[in-house]
Amino acid sequence: MAQVEATTERIIAADAETVFDALADYKEVRGKVLPGQFSEYEVRGGGDGEGTLVHWKLQATSKRVRDCLLEVAEPTDGRLVEKDRNSSMVTTWTVTPAGEGRSRVVVSTVWNGAGGIGGFFEKTFAPKGLGRIYDELLQNLATEVEK
Repeated sequence: MAQVEATTERIIAADAETVFDALADYKEVRGKVLPGQFSEYEVRGGGDGEGTLVHWKLQATSKRVRDCLLEVAEPTDGRLVEKDRNSSMVTTWTVTPAGEGRSRVVVSTVWNGAGGIGGFFEKTFAPKGLGRIYDELLQNLATEVEK
């Protein structure tokens, strides 16, 4: 099994604290900024960063739906880590200042891919597909915090 990684970033016209607080707000903001590939969103514990337990289904392709139950940690300032209890998938959100009133958001997801030919196709195509989903999510986040 090869490790698969998808990474996307965006500069958002809002300070890093505002952007991080919005990302960590699973009760109000996160559900609003998720694109259509996410369904059955539910906060099952906590709701604000560290200690949150959140569920959703992610339809990455027409045939592939991933049932995610994520534990949220904040290991350092400006960083959220979502670990899926149902798989090897780990998503890390990093928010850093990027100049006056701007921030850089980097989202990176890694997981253990399939073996064989299926794993080859997963490693080749999954990062691009997930990148498009994250691009839309980051656009929605920018729209939310740049108000």
